[in-house]
Amino acid sequence: MIVLSGGTGTPKLLRGMKEVADFEVVVNTAEDIWISGNKICPDIDSVIYSLAEIIDENRWWGIRGDSFRTHEALKKLGVDEFMMIGDLDRATHIMRSELLRKGKSLVETTLEVARAYGVKQRIFPMCNEDVASIVVTREGEMHFQEFWVKRRGTPEVLDVYFRGIEKAKIPEEVRRALEKDEEVLIGPSNPITSILPILSVENMREILREKKVVAISPIVGRNPISGPAGKFMKAKGFEVSPMGVFEIYKDFLSVLIVDESDSALVSEKIVATNTIMKNKEDAIRLSEFVLKVFDSL
Repeated sequence: MIVLSGGTGTPKLLRGMKEVADFEVVVNTAEDIWISGNKICPDIDSVIYSLAEIIDENRWWGIRGDSFRTHEALKKLGVDEFMMIGDLDRATHIMRSELLRKGKSLVETTLEVARAYGVKQRIFPMCNEDVASIVVTREGEMHFQEFWVKRRGTPEVLDVYFRGIEKAKIPEEVRRALEKDEEVLIGPSNPITSILPILSVENMREILREKKVVAISPIVGRNPISGPAGKFMKAKGFEVSPMGVFEIYKDFLSVLIVDESDSALVSEKIVATNTIMKNKEDAIRLSEFVLKVFDSL
């Protein structure tokens, strides 16, 4: 199985999926940003930390029990480090950045970082090229991290686009993985800024049309489980609902999994179960349901 991941929803699922299935992960990199001299890949790191079972489960980013002394010292020195980067987490960013400076690709670097954390699953970035999610607001354009972290998601969103996506290529390692695997799972991540960048790399949508693709809706009723998905879906003209999620993926989607509270939507291509993950047991239960859905295709 290939899992498409971004944000915090899919890493929660992967913590359970690792107990019941073999899989590889392709991760959104359009939220990556250079901060204080290091390349931060938040979505990649959340996957690595989840699979390594060291993620901070209160925030669903960063490392459990981390300290922030370097971050605090930089702020005292006048450095505008608007993202809170933990000391242990920063070690990951330093390792990644040093490997990149030595000429390694982001694919090679990600595989090496994951191995260093003892992660057995192969984790790939969606591309080696730089892509950035740019949020268009009434106050101007801003990087996703500036919108979500620095501005706390408060500006009104008019549009979202992915700067540099036209130059992005599907890495050969990802292409080979897709060639040998028929099953693709889209985790319960923000469909606009977490998953759409992956789908926008080269001919990814065309490849998925030849696969069995199951997606889990990150929207329950009219509300995102977490994060700014609602604002972004509205800005792109989609209804904030499981049906809006279905609309984004409909050209290649085999089945959409929605929460049991949305069971009225069940149809030939929509099934329902409890999609809320409060702990690892919930993640295992949902993962087992996903496997049953794939088996039925």
